[in-house]
Amino acid sequence: MIDLRTFTYIDILQPQLTGFLQTVAPGFLPLEGQAALFVEVAPGMSVNAVTDIALKKTSVQPGLMIVERAFGVLQVHSFDQGQVRAAGEAILEHYGLTEMDRIKPVLRTSERITGVDGHQAMLINRMRHGDMIGQGQTLYVFECEPAGYACIAANEAEKAADVRLLEVVTFGAYGRLYLGGYEAEIEEAEKAIRHTLESIDGRPLGR
Repeated sequence: MIDLRTFTYIDILQPQLTGFLQTVAPGFLPLEGQAALFVEVAPGMSVNAVTDIALKKTSVQPGLMIVERAFGVLQVHSFDQGQVRAAGEAILEHYGLTEMDRIKPVLRTSERITGVDGHQAMLINRMRHGDMIGQGQTLYVFECEPAGYACIAANEAEKAADVRLLEVVTFGAYGRLYLGGYEAEIEEAEKAIRHTLESIDGRPLGR
């Protein structure tokens, strides 16, 4: 049995998210403008079979394959959106599932911190893999469950506003996203994130 936690397509990878993934992906690095698929499953070891199916059935390339004890994550990408869709369909068909068998994302934390102190900016900048935040800017902290939805949240935030992508965590118990920028831009990014998560249908968490 496989528990489909996250299943989501990204139509066009945005520049900052692409660059961020290039700093953390151990596989084939994605390029700006490609389409992507994020799949998160339980138990974690089952992601090996998920990866096998996607790569044998299509021409997509794998960027991330993370195998944890509880959850496993696969991210694949291609300039051919049809191949990315085909990879997702092959995975679902193999397990006899549909997109609606995924978990509907739950927003756990959505917080804006305005006028960040220089010392806090320094702490954040030391932990990030992406851009940096400046003193006096606004910090946005986001947390969701399941974790895999943090990636599409980051992508849609970048589409909606001129924000700085600081950090994205797409695996584990919770997904996390840190954004920096000016207050009005962060507000627009937060609206886009909420709209994106609300538009993803699926089964309730815990079922």
